[in-house]
Amino acid sequence: QIDAEGLLGACGELSKDAGLTIRTVLEPLGGPGVPVKPAVYAGGRYQLDRRWDHRCEPPEPVDVVVVDNVPSQANRLEAALERLRPHIGLPEMVLDLSSVGVLPPHLPERLSSFRFPHRQADAYLRDAVLDGTPFPKTEIGRSLLAATADEPESLFEWFPQALVFGFWQSHLGKKGSQAKLARSWVSEVVGYRPASVETRAHGLKGDPLNLSVDEPVEFDPDDPTDWALLEGGKKAGTGKAKERLSELGHGQVPVPESREPLAGVSFARIEQRSTVSFAALRRIWAGSEEVSAPARALLVAIGIAAHVTAFGRSFSLRSGCELRPCIATWSWLGENGDEEVEAPTIDEAIELVRECASRSESAGLPVGSRWPSEALRLEPAGNLAKAIRSTWAIEA
Repeated sequence: QIDAEGLLGACGELSKDAGLTIRTVLEPLGGPGVPVKPAVYAGGRYQLDRRWDHRCEPPEPVDVVVVDNVPSQANRLEAALERLRPHIGLPEMVLDLSSVGVLPPHLPERLSSFRFPHRQADAYLRDAVLDGTPFPKTEIGRSLLAATADEPESLFEWFPQALVFGFWQSHLGKKGSQAKLARSWVSEVVGYRPASVETRAHGLKGDPLNLSVDEPVEFDPDDPTDWALLEGGKKAGTGKAKERLSELGHGQVPVPESREPLAGVSFARIEQRSTVSFAALRRIWAGSEEVSAPARALLVAIGIAAHVTAFGRSFSLRSGCELRPCIATWSWLGENGDEEVEAPTIDEAIELVRECASRSESAGLPVGSRWPSEALRLEPAGNLAKAIRSTWAIEA
């Protein structure tokens, strides 16, 4: 089993252990070979690749599709940590947007620090205020924005996930910090031997009344309820946009070929590979080996808890991509060879974080019982609030 004592030894400065790898065979809920929807990128493309398949004899390169890539997996693991926060006490900052005005219902009313796209290096954090003071000018803000792998104390106190999944402080200007830390936890979901990656999903928007889609209308783009039919197709001179009725959601409209989305893909096999590198963690130095080793062990434990919570049971990556783990193999990459270890349960992973946090706190880090129980509430600065209002036409 993975325990705190083993992690502590593996994360020491002189340890020769390499890391931990989790290989999981995944299956669509509908069964093997049922199409699933990989991530789609700009231009309507899948992330295609050719990789060696070591399950073949002899190994050979095969076509693959990246179903969920490394940055996306990191975001999902951080979201799992947000859900785990009540159980393991991780710190949290919250950007409260209530002062902006009434936001559209699809927008969040608060942004958690577990959801910042660039973690502590995010522009939302830079453009926040704490008790009326610009966040970068507060004591917490200064220490966070200046944190590095060699000065990580404030990150352990407020953003330990940044030390697991990496960061780049790239939004402070040319004279500001440009600190970087490569991720130590890498996870990816890949589909092997796709049957086809060219299939498009045909579609038809139905209409029970089959209204004429060619009827000309004028309407207010900001309020599509304010529209009127045009007599003879002539614009009424009201300054409103002129379009067909189909642009307002009425009528039976086939999806044009140029807009047909990529369909799901049937794979021979889908795998998730997750790895934590002890060598990458050795970049983090907390002042002495006596502090750094338990600090690194805590980061491994946090990653394990996130993985078990996010992917240790069936999960949904996106519409049309529901997967469940069938076979998960956890391998400890030790000095004397690889050894299979038992996958922890969620409860065991939570206890592992608590134990590692206690050891790190005893070594002097601001973690464990020193993590604040309440989220630190921030508000958007005036310029950020104005930009949000402008984007969504919100009254102050």
